[in-house]
Amino acid sequence: MEEKQSEDAAELLSTVVPLPPGKIKPYRVVMILRLIILIPFFYYRLTNPVDNAFGLWLTSVICEIWFALSWILDQFPKWSPVNRTTYIDRLQTRYEREGEPSELAAVDFFVTTADPFTEAPLITANTVLSILAVDYPVDKVSCYVSDDGASMLTFDSLVETANFARKWIPFCKKFSVEPRAPEFYFSHKVDYLKDKILPSTVKERRAMKREYDEFKVRINALVAKAQKTPAEGWTMKDGTPWPGNNSRNHTGMIQVFLGHSGAHDVEGNELPRLIYVAREKRPDYRDHKKAGAENALVRVSGVLTNAPYILNLDCDHYVNNSKAVREAMCFLMDPQMGKDVCFVQFPQRFVGINRYANRNTVFFDVNMKGLDGIQGPVYVGTGCVFNRQALYGYGPPGMPPLPNSSPMSLLRAFLCSRFRTKKPTKDLSEVLRDAKREDLNAAIFNLRDIENYDENERSMLMSKKSLEKTFGSSSVFIESTLMENGRVAESASAYALIREAIHVISCGYEDKTEWGREIGWIYGSVTEDILTGFKMHCRGWRSIYYMPPGPAFKGSTPNNLSDRLNQVLRWALGSVEIFLSKHCPLWYGFSAGRLQWLQRVAYVNTIVYPFTSIPLVAYCSIPAICLLTGKFIIPSLSNLASLVFLGLFLSIIVTSVMEMWWSSVNIVEWWHNEQFWVIGGVSAHLFAVFQGLVNMLGGFKTDFRVTVKATEGTELGDEHYSFKWTAILIPPTTLLVANIVGIVAGFSDAMNKGYGAWGVLFGKVFFAVWVILHLVPFLKGLTGRQGRIPTIIILWSVLLASVFSLIWVKLETFVTSVEPSTIAPTCISIDC
Repeated sequence: MEEKQSEDAAELLSTVVPLPPGKIKPYRVVMILRLIILIPFFYYRLTNPVDNAFGLWLTSVICEIWFALSWILDQFPKWSPVNRTTYIDRLQTRYEREGEPSELAAVDFFVTTADPFTEAPLITANTVLSILAVDYPVDKVSCYVSDDGASMLTFDSLVETANFARKWIPFCKKFSVEPRAPEFYFSHKVDYLKDKILPSTVKERRAMKREYDEFKVRINALVAKAQKTPAEGWTMKDGTPWPGNNSRNHTGMIQVFLGHSGAHDVEGNELPRLIYVAREKRPDYRDHKKAGAENALVRVSGVLTNAPYILNLDCDHYVNNSKAVREAMCFLMDPQMGKDVCFVQFPQRFVGINRYANRNTVFFDVNMKGLDGIQGPVYVGTGCVFNRQALYGYGPPGMPPLPNSSPMSLLRAFLCSRFRTKKPTKDLSEVLRDAKREDLNAAIFNLRDIENYDENERSMLMSKKSLEKTFGSSSVFIESTLMENGRVAESASAYALIREAIHVISCGYEDKTEWGREIGWIYGSVTEDILTGFKMHCRGWRSIYYMPPGPAFKGSTPNNLSDRLNQVLRWALGSVEIFLSKHCPLWYGFSAGRLQWLQRVAYVNTIVYPFTSIPLVAYCSIPAICLLTGKFIIPSLSNLASLVFLGLFLSIIVTSVMEMWWSSVNIVEWWHNEQFWVIGGVSAHLFAVFQGLVNMLGGFKTDFRVTVKATEGTELGDEHYSFKWTAILIPPTTLLVANIVGIVAGFSDAMNKGYGAWGVLFGKVFFAVWVILHLVPFLKGLTGRQGRIPTIIILWSVLLASVFSLIWVKLETFVTSVEPSTIAPTCISIDC
């Protein structure tokens, strides 16, 4: 038996597949060559100023230096990209033996929603149904839906969802349906003859399709009813007022719709848990938006189910691959590597992806693979399976903490020295190595360190005051945090647990605790995902990035460019907030030495990229200025300088081609990514920088609106070109108009000056065309829908471009110095 157990332990549940040397080595060589070429390029640029356009030359050189630094930050974390493979059959053999109860770990699913009018209830319902029907033991699955808007519409739609789930779940498991979100399953056309589907299957599928259509009618009826709120507010079926009539001032609400002791499906089988949660809100307390909602779910789930792993999804991201949870368990439950893994991040894939979302494709298929070869990918907000212990602020068990000056750490140091004989002695080198580590778990200790102590020592270490300062005043929740394998106290009644769950979602529960600072989702930025993952990596955890053959989850994209840019603005603003906070990767976490240097470079890149918008706007303006003023930022090139410029351009092209080669990103996706980099950089990123600075200087708090997502039946091919009025659209439109005007003015000037002016003109036009090509999707989106073009955007852009052109023309007239010798004589003197 011992031999059999050792054999099972030796069988890995996943393997790392490095990129073939024939792909990665040439890529690294080109990266180094490009870095080397930058040295003579900048030497030439700095030693050859353009005297008659010194301001333009200096601006362009500063921009180019910044672009080079940005490229280094973005490129070198991709040094060792990896792929991964999972073995679900081995997982099943090890943890699901025939005739025995399943030993797979339980998983708590978190679904967050805030506004049912921007996040359609039908989309949320499909996400919940795909979770409840996932291919995983039903007693191991619990789905928590956080309604941060406390909307009765969301509540009623979940009532309908729970009723439909009783029919949908057995249907999915009987016919192995994929995907298990009904809207997307039934949208797939099926050829019954070609696929040789049995008549009985066809009959049941059609019957289920009718059931789903009726379900959609009921959901849509609820939405139509909710369009007009009664003057007295909503009332429930028993006649009592709905507690969430005021979404900013209401008590906490919890409703268990499905569960092991509740209703069963139509075949009499148990169903997973489905729990509705609306945390308490009061005007005098900050709710911390999505991060606060996630932390409330962590506490509620810790009291009610306490699964050791948590999978969080946005309400518009459904489970596309029913085995996705098993694939994540191949990493988290692996005896050899799972102990040090804080989360497994899946790539985000989208339904009906348009060109404005293609930047995500390049990010997930290129950058994230590179991070997986270092310390792991960053957390990107959804499609992520967490180790609950990592969310509680514990460090990985393979990296023991060292006491510092905190009271809890001093107490632990005393006990360890007092009872050190109970632990195996360490080698002197190990002691010295451990002495260099900082205790990141100050008041948050790991139960593994004290498992050999008796009850008196344990009670001394786990003082109630220290625990409440960390986790809050709930003794039930505190007890749950000490259970590594995740279980609930059997002696507690269901009523007592619900009452305690209501207590932990009260608005004042987090006061004077470590929630949002050291444990749970971290506050301080609207991009709480980056900050949360960064804190985990600083504690020494590593993360896993896994791209399954079939997308694990799929989500919806914004309906149009305006919403897409507002979404990008929110992400960029969060990065600026982190840059201006104490958690900036430039200076946070150095003393512990647990964050690898390439991982730190990657995090620095995630927070400084919005600042690239300033040199990008300047660089996109320079071609228009050169064409209007007749000046240029580059002097006449020598043969050697021409070779340097040519080598730089070739290295840029080859780097991009080889990156597309090993990442399997096609050229269309790459080019759309480049286009949106410019569009987002000169619009959303620029606004984020200024808004972040204003917020910091003025002490304002950032707020954001929920992005409207595509619903069923939306034609993305048409809608993603539509526009809504927003000031974000003005800068790219202005740059586009200015460069077009500059090209027209440049050609007019060249025709007046003659043949000698055409050679210099082509160099100027090249840069202007580069700008215009990157803004072509924006131009199409602006003019693609007749009757929907916001005239005010065009007027503002043309006005700014005209003012810009006139200012430069006038300045050129006044600042141009004319030598006396060049002045033509107005009269001729005759010496008689």
